[in-house]
Amino acid sequence: MSLDTITNSVDEAVSGFFEPIAKWLGEIVFYSVPVGGTQIPLIVAWLVVAGLVFSSWFGLVQIRKFRLAVDVVRGKYDEKGSAGEVNHFQALTAAVSGTVGLGNIAGVAVAVSIGGPGATFWMILCGLLGMATKFVEVTLGVKYREVHADGTVSGGPMHYLPKGLGDRFGAKGLKLGKVLGVLASAMILFFGLFGGNLFQVNQSYAQLVSVTGGESGMMGSSAGALFFGILIAAIVGIVLLGGIRSIASVTSKLVPAMAGIYIAACLVVILVNVSAVPSAISSIIEGAFNPQGVAGGVLGALIVGFKRAAFSNEAGLGSAPIAHSAVKTKHPASEGLVALLEPFIDTVVICTMTALTIVIANPASWAEARKDGGVGGVTITSDAFGTVLPWFPYILTIAVMLFAISTVLTWGYYCMKAWTHLFGRSKASELTFKVFYTLFAVAGSLLTLQTLIDMADAVLFMLAVINIIGLYLLAPVVKRELDKFLEFVRRRDAGLETDADAEADQEPVKTTV
Repeated sequence: MSLDTITNSVDEAVSGFFEPIAKWLGEIVFYSVPVGGTQIPLIVAWLVVAGLVFSSWFGLVQIRKFRLAVDVVRGKYDEKGSAGEVNHFQALTAAVSGTVGLGNIAGVAVAVSIGGPGATFWMILCGLLGMATKFVEVTLGVKYREVHADGTVSGGPMHYLPKGLGDRFGAKGLKLGKVLGVLASAMILFFGLFGGNLFQVNQSYAQLVSVTGGESGMMGSSAGALFFGILIAAIVGIVLLGGIRSIASVTSKLVPAMAGIYIAACLVVILVNVSAVPSAISSIIEGAFNPQGVAGGVLGALIVGFKRAAFSNEAGLGSAPIAHSAVKTKHPASEGLVALLEPFIDTVVICTMTALTIVIANPASWAEARKDGGVGGVTITSDAFGTVLPWFPYILTIAVMLFAISTVLTWGYYCMKAWTHLFGRSKASELTFKVFYTLFAVAGSLLTLQTLIDMADAVLFMLAVINIIGLYLLAPVVKRELDKFLEFVRRRDAGLETDADAEADQEPVKTTV
């Protein structure tokens, strides 16, 4: 029996078993209601409303404290002797690597195909709102993290939900928080295995096949798929064994590299067509409020833009606080401010650059998708670059590979924290997970299992419902932490604050074995 026959049989059997479950779960999580001639998924509205509430609650912190956030990333307010494993910049790049990916390449093409150029405007707005939500959840992630005896750190919704709710509401809050923490861990683990690992490897392999002669090329065979899977698994396994320090070391180089390559290519297209920039910007603004041929009109463009942005930057889902919790700091709000840069980089910068490139280049595939009501994808983005850079598919392949590896690594760390929360933290438990996760990377190039990936998406966004309820209840805690950090900044800028003073002002960090 050939490898193709085996993998196809496994793929069909697993998909056939899980398909009805995935369909039922998707109908619940992504339930949509008709509004103004279009459909709005309630989960997207839930994420956007959270952004509005937190933006208002914290006085547009994403705008007022943007420069301070950059200063924190630069290390201006670092404190000696802080608990943690990585610096602010490494924590940011590790988290960004989990959000910046194929959604920024293919997802944006979908948005401007369905919602027209105007969807870009609403995508930017949603990204700006998501910055406030990210600030809140990451501040809580650092506030309620656990620093273990060996210096490693665990954080995320599985920690701040039980601890935070317990602090605010006593025994009943703690009991509820523990249940929510277990559910959060299970959802993160499931999505990470299939969406954060299998899907990323599968799509990067597909792109590699497309530029090496297709199915009849040197990488199109099952042997080529197996080789690719083993190669990626080896890279992931080696880095994952080193923990967050190793992951952060790699992502702190990969993320700037992949973002730099991609943005540089966007700029080339834009500069070659610089005369079309004013018209493109005009079409984006006009399309936001007076879209042509978009189902649902303005509301339709708005919903498409919000949907793609919310799904891209993961603000409110509770995943990013896991990486950010490992930061070296004594002030939780300092990392919360760093984290608000994440949706800005992911959505406001990279997604906008993609959209602007497509609108300016105006490839035939995009016009066809809009005319036929089709859903474009990575092909449209690739074609847009191809109008100026015919060889760009090869560069896009490199970018996709970098996106995929960094995403697999970051979600491997997220999953390991969820795994140890469920099954205990020991060397044997962690090693078992790392082997299991690495083997999944091999399967990614051999199987598709799209049904499981769809179900993983639904599970991840179920986490948003649980997580954001916790964020609302714990927002007063975040407000106090922000005030503490701003007072520290004021004193540090005035030359009145020393590391010893800061340490004396902070509550002791809980250390566990």
